[in-house]
Amino acid sequence: MSTLPACPQCQSAYTYEDGAQLICPECGHEWQAQAAEATAEAERVIKDAVGNVLQDGDTVTVIKDLKIKGSSLVVKVGTKVKNIRLTDGDHDIDCKIDGIGAMGLKSEFVKKA
Repeated sequence: MSTLPACPQCQSAYTYEDGAQLICPECGHEWQAQAAEATAEAERVIKDAVGNVLQDGDTVTVIKDLKIKGSSLVVKVGTKVKNIRLTDGDHDIDCKIDGIGAMGLKSEFVKKA
């Protein structure tokens, strides 16, 4: 399978590399490979369990009891988490929860308040 991005003009999946250029054989469009990578990173949008777009500084509510690895503590349903920070990686959200401390959460287990 090809890991090259689809053509930005016609969305063809048959793009190929020619040096530093990417070329679409269907429409003939040519573009820089670095430009395609930069736009893919800029388009990353993190959404909560309901589909609302999250931003740095938002307040979210936990929608499921979450066990904390290596501890007997549990983050209960309905816990409000203020001033979140979005990150890249396995856990989308860095935050500080009262009584527990700093931790990472996945966006699929929170709802924007």
